[in-house]
Amino acid sequence: MTIGSASPPTSSGFTWPFSMAFQPIVDLRSGRLFAQEALVRGVGGEGADSVLSLVTEANRHAFDRAACRCAIEHADRLNLLDGEVMLSINFMPNAICEPERCIRHILVAAEKAGIPPRRIILEFTETEKLDITHVRNILRVYRADGFRMAMDDFGSGYSGLLLLTQMQPDIVKIDMGLIRGIDADPVKQTTLRHVAALLGDLGVTIIAEGVETLAELEVVRSVGIDLVQGYLLARPRFEALACPDLAEFAVT
Repeated sequence: MTIGSASPPTSSGFTWPFSMAFQPIVDLRSGRLFAQEALVRGVGGEGADSVLSLVTEANRHAFDRAACRCAIEHADRLNLLDGEVMLSINFMPNAICEPERCIRHILVAAEKAGIPPRRIILEFTETEKLDITHVRNILRVYRADGFRMAMDDFGSGYSGLLLLTQMQPDIVKIDMGLIRGIDADPVKQTTLRHVAALLGDLGVTIIAEGVETLAELEVVRSVGIDLVQGYLLARPRFEALACPDLAEFAVT
């Protein structure tokens, strides 16, 4: 099932077909799936860059709409949301002009699939320069309809702590750059411990992404982070859901 822009070719439309892969986010404490993140892929499973390199200022809005719809339709087809697992979708705040109008396409797709907004996480990346006032308005509108908002790649982009205080997201995903090799890096360990404490005090849900080794996983656990994503648990699967052996990673 490959989905691209449903509109006829225009200068402002995104006319290249694309699809999705899914990577799980695991709750170590319960040993259950917390969410599946939808990741853009080419129609043959090519990496995200094969699609994102075609996104321009002119077609950004059309792509963002198509990507959100694609993620929801695939999740529905794969019966992702039959239980309590959430769907995490990346979106581009800079592609949204009028939040009240733009949110309609997500709500329509979710309603058609029978997915309540409270089961959908919308991720925005910290590495993209953002109009703070505009994005805060987007978050306000989307939250009002029940969506949960996540800041992706925290710590890798523009003014991390300042942006955190301005956006006040529901969820923060710690960038893999901080996680990589953390078991052998005392500075990273201290940084992660304090970041986790800060986010906990703010009532923000924390996800550690990019966990690739058991040693990294143990450090993440030791600072109280229970939600984890990375190759250690499961690689993204093209047009399918990865089902890791959750009992192997559950806290006992």
